[in-house]
Amino acid sequence: MPVMILAAGRGERMRPLTDQQPKPLLKVQGLALIDWHIQAIANAGFKKVVVNHAWLGSQIVEHIASVRLQYPNIEFHTSAEDTALETAGGIAQAIPLLDPQDYFLVINGDVFTPGLDFNVIQQTIPELRKNGVAAFLWMVPNPPHHPQGDFCLEGGKVMPKESSINTHTFSGIGIYHRSIFSHIQAHSVAKLAPLLRDLIEAGKVGGALLHTPWTDVGTPERLQELNNQS
Repeated sequence: MPVMILAAGRGERMRPLTDQQPKPLLKVQGLALIDWHIQAIANAGFKKVVVNHAWLGSQIVEHIASVRLQYPNIEFHTSAEDTALETAGGIAQAIPLLDPQDYFLVINGDVFTPGLDFNVIQQTIPELRKNGVAAFLWMVPNPPHHPQGDFCLEGGKVMPKESSINTHTFSGIGIYHRSIFSHIQAHSVAKLAPLLRDLIEAGKVGGALLHTPWTDVGTPERLQELNNQS
């Protein structure tokens, strides 16, 4: 299964740190955020990684060029966006690089998830194919900065958050079937949330709780908190 790491965002809330450096290249405990993902991906035996980029994209390209030397068994690709196309638009543009698989994993480049078991993630694919699931999302308990949550999780299915008072927050880690993005033209801006909501209403989205530490590294304060733990 190919893996796509989302690294195109401007990181407005992380300014001024992201004025000169893309957010996925900011360091947590001595290692760039994106490298935590790549290290875990390599350890799990994945063979293809696609990284999209827009803001300060040349730095992402240079970083991946250096990382490629460390992981010769992984086929790395970068997907350039003139301006950030939002999540669904960025995925749609990268679809040709994710061929030929039907499902692929997408992970936000600015979340910190030490201990994430990519082997377990890969093992979910046969079940998704069997059940015709269009997307599978990993959820986390609602963090203080997002107390209302995104969706509900009931019996392995993601449900609209209006269906229960027990909500969870989407971790930014999900598996998607390529057909979800087939209607989005290349270079088009498209958000992921509306697509997910439609699929959830149709009962086509599975999910599970993420049982590892997780942080949305969205502000300088959260980044500092993580680095204070090192």
